[in-house]
Amino acid sequence: MEPMTALLLALLAGVSVAGACYGIALLRSDARLPPDLAVALEVGASRTTAVGSAVDRLGMRWAPLVLRLMGDKRVARVRRRIDRAGNPGGLTVDRYAARRAVYGALGFGGALVMLAKGQPVAAVLLVAFGLFWIEIGIRVAVRERRDAIERTLPDFLDVLAVVVSAGLGFRQALDRVAERYEGPWADELRITLRQLDMGVGRRQAFEELRRRNDSEQVARFVTALQQGEELGTPIVDTLIGIATDMRRTDAQQARRRAARAVPKATMVITTFMVPGTMILLIAGFFLGSGTDFGSITGD
Repeated sequence: MEPMTALLLALLAGVSVAGACYGIALLRSDARLPPDLAVALEVGASRTTAVGSAVDRLGMRWAPLVLRLMGDKRVARVRRRIDRAGNPGGLTVDRYAARRAVYGALGFGGALVMLAKGQPVAAVLLVAFGLFWIEIGIRVAVRERRDAIERTLPDFLDVLAVVVSAGLGFRQALDRVAERYEGPWADELRITLRQLDMGVGRRQAFEELRRRNDSEQVARFVTALQQGEELGTPIVDTLIGIATDMRRTDAQQARRRAARAVPKATMVITTFMVPGTMILLIAGFFLGSGTDFGSITGD
């Protein structure tokens, strides 16, 4: 082993031991948490895993530094994306920064070890893990939450229209119907209703609902409500119209997905199934004909 490689491995081993000792001391200490992270660790403890909670506690000392390095604008963008993801696993901005610190340290530290072993591909993968693992999780959570909301919204609007037509006011009907639903859309409605109870204006509360969700259908729902309120359109007609438009849009998107799937299926069949079928047919023909392959090859 070259002296430089041995020195690098010894340095990494020392840093690892020091980091482990620091992590154990940090877990045993009563360090003061940032307010956002303290709430996440207490309120969201049942929503996250034991590994996630341990990662948060290891990185909480470095969360303020990560947030300062990110800058106010990027922190605001991350906060919006976390809101759109529905705070998966109790994720907050401080938890995001803590995990970026831990994953970054693991990724870059592991990359140095892989480079010392002469494995640059593994080093690149570890660096990518440190930089993008939490971003991938947020992106997946945003997509899954958006799909769940868009599946629920048309049926919710139908039920809400029926309840409103029965004589309840829009605010009371929204509260009554929200109690019957579970999932991300019900969570969003409860947040909006809580804002209304706190005195936030109806227009502002629904604008916040639009901002928290990366969904075109939610944006159309909010826009239609606001336009109906400004024009004096009956709320029942507005709700039914929105639900009908959403179902029509879903049907069009399903047809487009099916149209895109046909060329892909054709390519798979042409590339793999047809050649494989031809090979089986030709092999079966020769095997069934009793041909002496030894005489053909001269063996």
